[in-house]
Amino acid sequence: MKEFVISEVKAETAILVGLITPQQDEAKTKEYLDELEFLADTAGAVTVKRYTQRVGGPSSITYVGKGKLEEIRAYIKAEEEEDREIGMVIFDDELTAKQMRNIEQALQVKILDRTSLILDIFAMRAQTANAKTQVELAQYRYMLPRLQRLWTHLERQGGGSGSGGGKGSVGLRGPGETQLEMDRRIILNRMSLLKKRLEEIDKQKVTQRKNRGRLIRVALVGYTNVGKSTIMNLLAKSEVFAENKLFATLDTTVRKVVVENLPFLLADTVGFIRKLPTDLVDSFKSTLDEVREADLLLHVVDISHPDFEEQVEVVNQTLKDLGCAETPTMIVFNKIDNYHWTDKAPDDLTPPTRENITLDELKRTWMARLNDNCIFISAREKENVDEFRDTLYRKVRELHVQKYPYNDFLYPVED
Repeated sequence: MKEFVISEVKAETAILVGLITPQQDEAKTKEYLDELEFLADTAGAVTVKRYTQRVGGPSSITYVGKGKLEEIRAYIKAEEEEDREIGMVIFDDELTAKQMRNIEQALQVKILDRTSLILDIFAMRAQTANAKTQVELAQYRYMLPRLQRLWTHLERQGGGSGSGGGKGSVGLRGPGETQLEMDRRIILNRMSLLKKRLEEIDKQKVTQRKNRGRLIRVALVGYTNVGKSTIMNLLAKSEVFAENKLFATLDTTVRKVVVENLPFLLADTVGFIRKLPTDLVDSFKSTLDEVREADLLLHVVDISHPDFEEQVEVVNQTLKDLGCAETPTMIVFNKIDNYHWTDKAPDDLTPPTRENITLDELKRTWMARLNDNCIFISAREKENVDEFRDTLYRKVRELHVQKYPYNDFLYPVED
């Protein structure tokens, strides 16, 4: 009897490439590449090497300089000779069709940029018909200007010369159409169909929102992987999928939450990220409408992240782009159980850095700046959750009384 040996599937290996420019120093480039590595890991790739180059700006031909490209090519060849094949090279910025074509010709491996990697993760995470439709539309929008690179064999004519003596096949004589143009037309038709589907989904979502009654809407927003879904599960006692991966949540989940005598709606939304592709924001319009129509935003921040302040700025800018800058917002600093700091030596007279600031000092700083519009919790360890519920109840109650002055909640509560 034969024994079947199940061999382990090896993860694809990846090289990361980023630029150090006057607008992006070495420390910032390292942070971006750390995030890119997390994205690659989420997509199922293992990073084996990083390359950075200090330049004035990206090359319009090959993104990096010719020397750096040759260095990457030499490394890939050396790894192949040692039977360690490199699966892909991922660039930290969005590449043009010209750059992709030139880099692919030089390196002879799969080339991805940050946008295509994020789209791949979204496609992997999409579960519902709504999310799948939105991701497919974003992928086509990304693919359309890059068709020439994807289909280099499609330059031949489909028709003949049209004169009757041409080389075209019988029944195909005429002005002809390149395969590239046919594919472009097919994609445009498909995009048109997907847009119609999303319009129908938008109408359904609007109807659903109209039927939710006289309830205040609260939306969880924030950078990806900051703990929004964990907070959702904590408040709504639900089982929303939560994982330590980027973009674990794509579909907006809405749950009815009751705190004391006050019911309200809580929505868990897709996380934001630096350099978020515009196509994704456009495609996820119906998902982001939950953010636009919210009465209160809970901006969740991972305070243990070394660069959380920039993440706050990224989310604030995205909210501004969505037209939500004026919506009442409360910042929820999550993961206080994971916050670490380093005490300065007594003889160290240099100014304290971000790593030397204690959690108490951070609390005082942000509380002084935002008054009662921020709170510090650990959703996983349930630290300070009661105070969070009380603060949330007070804020939602204020909004409820303003919006629905004649509604008595579920039952009266004695003061």
